[in-house]
Amino acid sequence: MRVRVVVDLDDQSGMAEPFVFSNWPPAIDEEQRNKLTLLATTYALSHGLLYLPPADVPPPAPTSAIHAPLALFPAPFPRKLFENVQRLQHIYNVLYARIALDTAFLDTVMGAEGVAKVDDFTRQLWQSWKRLRDEGTPEPVHLGIFRSDYLLHAPHGSDEPVSLKQVEFNTISSSFGALSERVSGLHNYLLASTNYYGCSRHLTSDNLPPNKTTSTIVEGLATAHRAYGVKGAYILFVCQANERNVFDQRLVEYELLEKHGIHVIRQTFDGLFTSAIVSADRKLTVSSPLHAPPLEIAVIYFRAGYTPVDYPTPAHYAMREALSRSRAVSCPTLALQLAGGKKVQEVLTRPGVLEKFLLPVENKGRFGPEVFSEADVAAIRASWVEMWGLDDHDGVEKARTRSSTLVLKPQREGGGNNVYRSAIPEFLDKLSREERAAWIAMALIEPPESVGGYLVRAGGADTGAKKADVVSELGVFGWALFSGREAGVEERTGGWLVRTKGRESDEGGVAVGFSVLDSVLLVD
Repeated sequence: MRVRVVVDLDDQSGMAEPFVFSNWPPAIDEEQRNKLTLLATTYALSHGLLYLPPADVPPPAPTSAIHAPLALFPAPFPRKLFENVQRLQHIYNVLYARIALDTAFLDTVMGAEGVAKVDDFTRQLWQSWKRLRDEGTPEPVHLGIFRSDYLLHAPHGSDEPVSLKQVEFNTISSSFGALSERVSGLHNYLLASTNYYGCSRHLTSDNLPPNKTTSTIVEGLATAHRAYGVKGAYILFVCQANERNVFDQRLVEYELLEKHGIHVIRQTFDGLFTSAIVSADRKLTVSSPLHAPPLEIAVIYFRAGYTPVDYPTPAHYAMREALSRSRAVSCPTLALQLAGGKKVQEVLTRPGVLEKFLLPVENKGRFGPEVFSEADVAAIRASWVEMWGLDDHDGVEKARTRSSTLVLKPQREGGGNNVYRSAIPEFLDKLSREERAAWIAMALIEPPESVGGYLVRAGGADTGAKKADVVSELGVFGWALFSGREAGVEERTGGWLVRTKGRESDEGGVAVGFSVLDSVLLVD
């Protein structure tokens, strides 16, 4: 059964005209679609909306590039919901800063008696963090560049209004910020150059919100650089080998230099084995054949390190620990990476846990000066769906009974790790009692049905834009710089990302091939 999900839109005459999600995208003919595809792909190639092409052995310097996967039309989101999650990001920035500062909480949830007991990746990170604390060299300053991801929720057969529900909160390597800004520019260009052939009254410049994600990310990094206090120090980008999404990172690097005069050096974990030195006074330097003397590092920006694949040997974990032992500002610190675990997300939904971090009475004397209200807590809780741990007393049985409406999530980032719907019962049969502590069950968010889009795969201009039923995920960016409990949290919100995927795909990662980059169309 097809469910019509509508949002009231006031037309110019004052009469209400409903926006019907299932009527999106508007109708265009083949000639118009081909022209939009040509304009979109040439714009992308001209404006840095790029990927490196797949290669078994990449050349030392790129010899070609392809446009990133993209959508021809922006994705519709109700204006009030979009504005609300922008406001929530301020609370989330402070919340996750406070979580990272609550050592006892993280030890309980992610430590030796929590997730680390059964998940080796989490255990390695937590043990490194504990050793630093035991040595008396904890990471003193934290920088988080965050992205909170949401899906529209329109339960089928329900009178419940459309809402935005959080998928996850990312605290490490929140990617596609710079490219998302360029997709926003792409859709503005298509509107300005063609008016989308008059196919929809919703496609106006007022309904395409500005997107300044690059400057938000750069501001966070530059603020941490100033906090370090050495003007000529570099920012270290820790990257994955053979990174195809290099342009998204380079655009941040260029703005750091052009707007702030801050230089960047890029290194992989393998490269750091021979180039990085942490001195007795905890100064981190990185040597390079092109620089003498070695470069002092003010900020370590991890665009790698979020997956076990990045740590193939114990030496790689040891390198992460050595970097964290330095007095350079890590983005993120080990504590902040652990705070982004899925188990933390689930524990926050339990009665009283969120309140401990946000409400003034419960929070008195624990954190910085900012306090929040019951309304703030209610707004955050309203952005969540039901979650529970598989290690709860009835967690597995409840997951088995409700499997058709659930996703199971481990403590992993990067896409491709979750277990959905019909695959859940068999997975639970194989999951040991001990391993349950590393997994959470989460109610599936139900996006509006029959929403369409025109998708152009990476480098796929030759095959054209393909129409598909789609789901669009909105990510809101922010950053936070903080130190001890008594100090306040310096933070900002700015910019957003939309990833659109075929409805048949459960995962949402662009880099792993599940999604295309998109932007926001505001509807009222």
